[in-house]
Amino acid sequence: MPVILSTGIAQPPYVFRQADVKPFVRDMFSDVFADIDRLLSVFENTGIDTRYFCVPIDWFKEYHQFKEKNELYIEHAKALGIQALQQALSKTDLKVSDISHLFFVSTTGLSTPSIDALILNELEGNPHIKRTPIWGLGCAGGAAGLSRAYEYALGHPDQIVALITVELCGLTFQRNDLTKSNLVATSLFADGAAAVLIGGEEHQSSGKAKIFANQSTLWPDTLDVMGWDISSSGFHVIFSRDIPTIVKEKTAPDLQAFLAQQGVPEPRHYIIHPGGRKVLEAYQDAFSLSPDKLSVSEQVLREHGNMSSCTVIHVLDHFLHHQRILPGETGLIAALGPGFSSEMLLMEGL
Repeated sequence: MPVILSTGIAQPPYVFRQADVKPFVRDMFSDVFADIDRLLSVFENTGIDTRYFCVPIDWFKEYHQFKEKNELYIEHAKALGIQALQQALSKTDLKVSDISHLFFVSTTGLSTPSIDALILNELEGNPHIKRTPIWGLGCAGGAAGLSRAYEYALGHPDQIVALITVELCGLTFQRNDLTKSNLVATSLFADGAAAVLIGGEEHQSSGKAKIFANQSTLWPDTLDVMGWDISSSGFHVIFSRDIPTIVKEKTAPDLQAFLAQQGVPEPRHYIIHPGGRKVLEAYQDAFSLSPDKLSVSEQVLREHGNMSSCTVIHVLDHFLHHQRILPGETGLIAALGPGFSSEMLLMEGL
């Protein structure tokens, strides 16, 4: 079975505390919503203390055209992707040239050549490396990218595969979008990057955990739950208040069937994408989990916010490097995203 060799994370230089962002949002929305103070309670209810961004807070006070925002995306996505990959490599004896296939995941900007090509051009990777850029999977992208990397490594047991995921949610901010969805987004989303190195079965002796199963699910008639509305000014966020309900009604039975199919009665560890506090509470209620089962996801959400696709890899990084998964213990990796869709993987400590 393919194995996870290491993980790496990178965070932008500007840290925002929720208390610093709240007055800015009040000024922005106070003329539109008479009950602005009630709506701003969302900042206390997110379970977030700090978030990181690639631009300072004053940048958000002015209108920026999509071209300018996307140029910043290309610049910072490349830099953060390099940082995350180099950190993952530094925990091993591997070099960039050892990587046979690079999967790159993002949903918050556009680039052709794709960001993975820019990264490899700077790091001088193997000129024959295979590349698979994946766009549009949103918060599910980290788990989906890991699934695709796992599947490739399954068929190439001698090779090294890398996954890089970068999201710069802050650069999608719409200064003139005075909707409740945008207000909620200002309290929740953040920037970040992460990387995972995966080895085929021949690299098992160097692995921290092996991946042994995965499942993708796309539910019909749920296209309006999450995504982007793309206009001339860029990306406008779309997400439904029904996501916690979907966790209980759709994700829970789907996961239970997946675990039964794999003969896993209950995972020891839950590596869950923390889309928000209510989403984590929905997971906890749906699976009757004790509070400690989601403590790492809660910590990542509290310290970094929702970084879309790379958030679940930050949770995985914490498990692998700070809260060791013992040999034989199982872990569930799961995330939800646009489609509306679910990505799940099962791993076991080595």
